[in-house]
Amino acid sequence: MTILIVITNAPDREVALKIARALIERKLAACVNILAECTSVYRWRDKLETATEVPLMIKTRAEIYDDVEAAIKSLHPYELPEIVAVPIERGLPDYLEWVNAATVTEIG
Repeated sequence: MTILIVITNAPDREVALKIARALIERKLAACVNILAECTSVYRWRDKLETATEVPLMIKTRAEIYDDVEAAIKSLHPYELPEIVAVPIERGLPDYLEWVNAATVTEIG
């Protein structure tokens, strides 16, 4: 069992809640933390940009990452949303088992 933290940013709290609720309702995530608003500075289409965004930390299983990514992309208003996954190397075993149990075992 490999558990991931998937990170994405939403343009506002409303979109962040929409993504979080959809992932939980579909059992694609066990938990989604919607963090405090932050400022992102990046280059887009050869132009320096600054944006206010709301980060999300999504706990899920590696086996269903493709479905998590597809769900985020379908709900996200950005042309190119940040969606990155980081494997959890260690953690409280009972918590990791809860993440595993709270997410779907089969898609489709």
